[in-house]
Amino acid sequence: MEIEILKKLRDNPSYEGFDNEPLSLEEIATLELDYNEGNSFPRALRELLYLAGRYCLVYDYGVYDTMQEIQEAGREWLDERGLEILRPFFILDVYNGGDQFLFVYLDEHTNDPLLYEAYLDTDMHDENPFLSSLERTLAEFTDARLDRLLIGENPF
Repeated sequence: MEIEILKKLRDNPSYEGFDNEPLSLEEIATLELDYNEGNSFPRALRELLYLAGRYCLVYDYGVYDTMQEIQEAGREWLDERGLEILRPFFILDVYNGGDQFLFVYLDEHTNDPLLYEAYLDTDMHDENPFLSSLERTLAEFTDARLDRLLIGENPF
């Protein structure tokens, strides 16, 4: 796959002994079938998975071994709290003991979708919605985290 959007991630495949680990195109196609009715993911998401879908320097995949497990866990967290996301989505980053995750909507019809956060702490729902935009695209967010990593800061 030619990388057109996440060039900085492509050009920085490792850092201090840690390496991005990719998914195969076949594995990406399976995820597309399971989570996007067989339609292709947005280009930036496909590139992220192709470059670092098994392990990524700047996204936290938690204790999960596969992207499939991440998707299932995030959906379980929503169900446990009686919450739902009504649009097709894909989770990219999980953290805070199952209370938060980053995701993209799959129906934005853009190559580089906006990144969103789900904050599932039920105490917050009365005052704030549990979903919010980070007001950055997937590429912008990825590049910003990578910039922090490359100057020796924690990207998270």
